[in-house]
Amino acid sequence: MSESSTPMAPAAYRYPGHGANAGIGVAICHGFTGSPLSVLPWAEHLAALGHAVTVPLLPGHGTDWRDLARHRWQDWYQAFESAYLDLAARTDSCFVAGLSMGGTIALRTAARHRVAGVAVVNPGLSFYDRRVRYLGVLKYLQRTTVPLRETESTAAPTQDGDYSLTPLSAVHELRRLFNATLRELPAVEVPALVFKSDTDAVVPPTSLALLRERLGSRELSVVPLPGSGHVATLDVDAPTIFAESARFFREPTSRPAAQSPATWGRRPTTTEHA
Repeated sequence: MSESSTPMAPAAYRYPGHGANAGIGVAICHGFTGSPLSVLPWAEHLAALGHAVTVPLLPGHGTDWRDLARHRWQDWYQAFESAYLDLAARTDSCFVAGLSMGGTIALRTAARHRVAGVAVVNPGLSFYDRRVRYLGVLKYLQRTTVPLRETESTAAPTQDGDYSLTPLSAVHELRRLFNATLRELPAVEVPALVFKSDTDAVVPPTSLALLRERLGSRELSVVPLPGSGHVATLDVDAPTIFAESARFFREPTSRPAAQSPATWGRRPTTTEHA
């Protein structure tokens, strides 16, 4: 169902939609140093249901770490925003979705545009490593670092390009994106669906706490993913993501079965962010 991508190489994915769901668009954003391959099964599942789907390849991604170092966070956001606006112009209603940093970008898009709803998987808004606060200086002293790895991840690997190193300048841009999105979360007033892995070595629990506290919408539902790591769209809980998000896109105000009423819209009072 892909017009412009194959399972072998990172590329943008687009599907025009068919049948009764063709008027419901979903723009999906991949994560930092990733590519559309990390969310391709999700996109293809929605396409099989008839949804119009787009997954852009963000600038500096799908190539190598040197390319990533040449881009700012605004480049990533604007590429996704453009893809969303194009899809929204061709559909009756359009949702935004994303994985990790892609979830962050989706949330910022929801703050700035009249999206129908937002569904995110392990969205990033904070870091485990407190040294990120010094990146503005560190990036001039140390050009790269090694990427984060989940040692016990069961997610299927993808070939997203040569990211054997991560430019600290790009991590600094990521932090800037997180902070910019945090400031705009109160403007998100549409229903939000969040999938969160119980074990995530990349995005800390503080990201979900920040989202719960600052999101403008009271229609927030969180679905736990007990068996998956960070890239849950390729892990054992992927079928849950596919099924629950598809139901959400059909009826955005419905609660997924995994959501506990006791935590519906709960907002902690203690927060931490980079």
